[in-house]
Amino acid sequence: MKACLAGLAAALVLVVGNAPAGTLAKQDVLIPMDDGVSIAATLYVPNGTAPAGGWPAIVFLHGLSGNRQQMNALVEGYGFVDQGYALLSFDARGHGESGGLVGIDGPREVADTRAVHAWLAARSDISDTRIGAWGISYGGGAIFNSLVAGVPWAAVVTVETWTDLYSALMPQGLVKSGLVAGLAGSIPPAKREPSLDAIQAAAFAGNAAVVRPWAEARSSLSKLSTVTTPVFMAQGRRDFLFGIDQASRALQRLAGPKLLYLGLHGHAPSTFPASDTAALMTQIRAWFDCYLRSGACARVPGVSVAPEGSTQAAPWNASLPRTTTSTFALPGVTTFAKSGKAVRTTAPLRKAIEIFGSPTVTTSVAASGGWSRLVAVLTARTPKGKEIVVSAGGVPTKNGARTVTIQLINQATFVPKGSKLTLTLASSSTAQSTSNLLYLDLPMAPSARVRVGTAVLKIPGLRSPVSK
Repeated sequence: MKACLAGLAAALVLVVGNAPAGTLAKQDVLIPMDDGVSIAATLYVPNGTAPAGGWPAIVFLHGLSGNRQQMNALVEGYGFVDQGYALLSFDARGHGESGGLVGIDGPREVADTRAVHAWLAARSDISDTRIGAWGISYGGGAIFNSLVAGVPWAAVVTVETWTDLYSALMPQGLVKSGLVAGLAGSIPPAKREPSLDAIQAAAFAGNAAVVRPWAEARSSLSKLSTVTTPVFMAQGRRDFLFGIDQASRALQRLAGPKLLYLGLHGHAPSTFPASDTAALMTQIRAWFDCYLRSGACARVPGVSVAPEGSTQAAPWNASLPRTTTSTFALPGVTTFAKSGKAVRTTAPLRKAIEIFGSPTVTTSVAASGGWSRLVAVLTARTPKGKEIVVSAGGVPTKNGARTVTIQLINQATFVPKGSKLTLTLASSSTAQSTSNLLYLDLPMAPSARVRVGTAVLKIPGLRSPVSK
């Protein structure tokens, strides 16, 4: 996770230059919060006389352990600074030069976001009714949470983020321990709210009763049906932190104008920027132009799915693409201890599959000796020998026999004809590969054993693939 964040900063530096001379004034400011904390921000204001009602404005919100300098590089590198907008980036609480402690987009951070909006709207040279927001990951979550809290954004863009934090981090009650540990480790201990350590411990212990209300207070999904603000969502095809479902479920609930772009950016195994980011940013600028400047926006279709490897924008369609389900029976009975695993492989695929959605694995489980979880990792080996980690998921288990269904991460992955699919069942994702840190090899009783039977793998795939 730290490497991904460092890569983001480095990649942005590669694509940007200085803001065009004479087109705007740039200044660093401190915005006071009601609890005495100061939020550090950078404000860009176009030179010249503001139009009647003031300049339209866009606020940029960075990711976890990021800072406003990353957002400044983004706005200067992707054509926002010379378009007649005032622009504001700010260090979230506990980040960069801002004070306070990180609470993971909780009520305190929502209050900060509201105060930043109010500070900008109070300026005489800024339109108080035409302020939009762009946020990535942690910043995108802040935008959604502020929307449902009533912050009056005129239009927003969210990039690779969540709407339901519990289902993103602890799906089916089993925490994505490697990702959560990486996120926690990216926050310096001195900058964390003390309660975060207890929440992480509860998640690792499988204590949903503690984690669920904490996550709900940082989630927007259940309230999105009240939101009429125009929302452009840019989610990643392959993002093992925040899957496609975090945006597709929001698409169903949002009551206002909405677009969903499924692109090549994202958290690991993807990156930001990606090969289609320039094309995406062009569409985002048009979105803001429509809702923050012209106010006369034509009705537009809702969903665009970028092909793998694309550098261009994909066509827009009215809804999510249709899928069909492929089913694979993977027979066998395997008994193993914590260090063991069951591995099942299909015959070569007779045709390519563009996986789209959440694959499922159903199998019988007989656990004993304190065996506490079962993790499934789906991989594909192409005819050229390349191994792709398609998806993964897991469920908690208890002593005794039962049948379980594991939902894997919701994503889009093209698997060529002739590829072999492999399902690895174990106590962690590291059993598939020591570099696969989605689900860590957490402690388990030495006496723990599990027997797994035939596994049935169901894979949703696009009826009309967009990749080749």
